[in-house]
Amino acid sequence: MDDLGTISMGRPARRGVLAAGAALLTLGAAPAVAAAPRRVRLRLPAPSGPHPVGRVALRLVDRSRRDPWTAAPARELMVDVRYPARTVAGHGRAPQMTAREAAGFDRLNNFEGLSAGRVDWAATRTFAHTSAPLDRRAAHPVVLYSPGVVDPRSLGTTLTDDLASRGYVVIAIDHPYDVSAVEFPGGRVAASLLPQEFEKAQRSGPAAVTALLKKTASVRVADARFVLDAVGRAFDTHRLRRAPIGMFGQSAGGFAALQTLHDDERLAAAANLDGVLAYVQDDHDEGGLASVAAEGVDRPVLLMGSEGNDRRTVPSWRELWRHSGGWRRDLTLRGSRHATYTDATTLLPQVADRLDLPRETLTTWVGTVPTHRAVAAQRAYLAAFFDRWLRGGDGALLDAPSPRYPEIDFI
Repeated sequence: MDDLGTISMGRPARRGVLAAGAALLTLGAAPAVAAAPRRVRLRLPAPSGPHPVGRVALRLVDRSRRDPWTAAPARELMVDVRYPARTVAGHGRAPQMTAREAAGFDRLNNFEGLSAGRVDWAATRTFAHTSAPLDRRAAHPVVLYSPGVVDPRSLGTTLTDDLASRGYVVIAIDHPYDVSAVEFPGGRVAASLLPQEFEKAQRSGPAAVTALLKKTASVRVADARFVLDAVGRAFDTHRLRRAPIGMFGQSAGGFAALQTLHDDERLAAAANLDGVLAYVQDDHDEGGLASVAAEGVDRPVLLMGSEGNDRRTVPSWRELWRHSGGWRRDLTLRGSRHATYTDATTLLPQVADRLDLPRETLTTWVGTVPTHRAVAAQRAYLAAFFDRWLRGGDGALLDAPSPRYPEIDFI
C-alpha cells in the first residue's frame, strides 16, 4: 500500500498521501483483462529458517477506547501469531486469507489493471501450520507487523513466516475498517470504510483529507500499542521469559512501526519498508512531518526504500535521520517498486504469467528486480536487523554492501 493514503501500489507518479483520493475513487474501474476459464491459484515461497512454523489467529478487544471508525463501545482487532513450532505433525497449513477476507480483497485491492474475479485468493496456503504447539525450549523475541493501508495482515506472509522460521514470534495486525476486509470469529466481516471516508473528506477540501490521514495513522499506532499491552499480559500469564520486542511494516505500516517506536519505549527497534513519515501529497514533498520525523528516535531504525526513495530524496526520512541519535541504516532495493515489499512481489508475477498480462503491467506493480532476489534480500536484511537488536547477534550484513546481495544499495 502506498504510504498513508495512496491506494494504488503500482502508480509510479502518485505516491503521496493526498494522492489517495483519485486511487480510492477509481478502485474497480481498472481495465478488464481477457477472460479465463478458471481463477488463478497462487503459491507463496517456503520460509528459509530452520524451524517449522505454527500459527494462531486471535481476536483482541480493547475496552479502553471506542472504535474510532464506527463508535462501537470497544475496538476489536484480529491478529495472526506466527511462531517456531515444536512439531507440525497433524496440523494443516493455514490459508493466507479466509474466504470472506479473500472476497473483500478481491473487491478492494491495490493492483491496478487486475479486475475482480480473476484470482482465487482464498486458495493460497501459507507455510504456517494452524495451532501447532509452540517450541518453548528458548525465549523468542517478539516482532509486530503492520501492513499498508487497505492491505490485510496476510499480505506480509512471505516475511512474517520467514521470521518465525528463524525463531521469532511474529504478530501481524489487521486494522479493521482500514483493511479491505477483516473476518472475526463467527463469520462477521468488517469491510473497509476508507473509500467513503476519503470521498467525504475530499469534498471538504485538503485540510479534511490531511485530518483523515492523521486519524488513520493514529488509529494504527493505538492498535499497535494495545497489542504491546496484550504481549505483556501474555508474558505474565504464561510465565514466559521477557524477550525484546521489535516492529516492522510496509508503507503506512512502516510509518506505524516508527511512530510506535517514537511513542512507546517498549519497542526496542523498528524497520520501515518504504513508508513516508509525513502528511504530504508526494513522498518527495517538504513539510507535514509526523512527530517521529520531526523529533527523531534514540533506538535502532532500518529504512528500506523502493528505487528512488531514500533519505536524500524523501524529506521526512532526511529529517528522521537528522534528528535521531540511535543506530540507523538506509538501504535501497534496486529495481523495486512500492509493492515489492509485500507478497505482491511473489504473487503478481504468477498472475501476470497465467493471465498473459503485458510486462509493463507487472513492472508497474513490482518493478524489475527478479522475484527470488527481492525475497532473498528483504528476508536477509530484515532478519539481520532484528538479530542484531533483539538477539544481540552480530548482524554483520548491515555493516557494508555484500556481494551476496548486489541489489541492495547502502545510502
